[in-house]
Amino acid sequence: MENQQPASERKRQQISRASRVMFLWIAGVSVIVGISIVLIVFLVQKIAFGEKVLAEKNKTVSVLEKNIKAVDALKENIRVLNTNEALASTKLNEDDEAVQSILDALPADGNTTALASSLQTKLLAGIAGVQLETINVDSVTSDDTDSKDTSSVQKLNFAFSVSVDAGNYEAFAKVLERLEQSIRPFTITGITIEAQGTRVVVAVSGVSYYNPAQTVELSEKVVKP
Repeated sequence: MENQQPASERKRQQISRASRVMFLWIAGVSVIVGISIVLIVFLVQKIAFGEKVLAEKNKTVSVLEKNIKAVDALKENIRVLNTNEALASTKLNEDDEAVQSILDALPADGNTTALASSLQTKLLAGIAGVQLETINVDSVTSDDTDSKDTSSVQKLNFAFSVSVDAGNYEAFAKVLERLEQSIRPFTITGITIEAQGTRVVVAVSGVSYYNPAQTVELSEKVVKP
């Protein structure tokens, strides 16, 4: 019995040692597997993020290539417009190119002073028998016009009154003809006629238009993982 006791004790110690070694191996393998999984997930996320960035860059390159290809066609269209006799006949200045008439017809800003001056000095001046009484131009602030929206045509209200000799309605017809022939679009919303002694005062109200300028600029986009 004395010889068996140490052998049994050694066996238990060996079993205990083997168990500790196995536990350490399992723990070590678990740590390695855990770290491997984290690294794999990290690499997958980095690869996915890289693909996302490349996709956005490819979109940018595609847009730039399309814009570059469109330049030649745009230049050709402008060249053709500059040879248009109808546009050339409506130039405000002799030195302007014909295509400038398009920009004059629909300005890029709501310059109320410029519109009032155009009405007073060009459209309503020099008509025999017509005397300009009042003129007023202001921007539209109603809900149907959003001043922050640069993608659509905006409006300007205008009103003026002229007086003509009683019975000289041909002179007033000439006023309406001037508005109709103007390269700038006008919409007449109201006309009132009032007799004042030997003269007739005609009040006209309407709407003109302008198209806010579009800005072209490069911007930065942050791509998040």
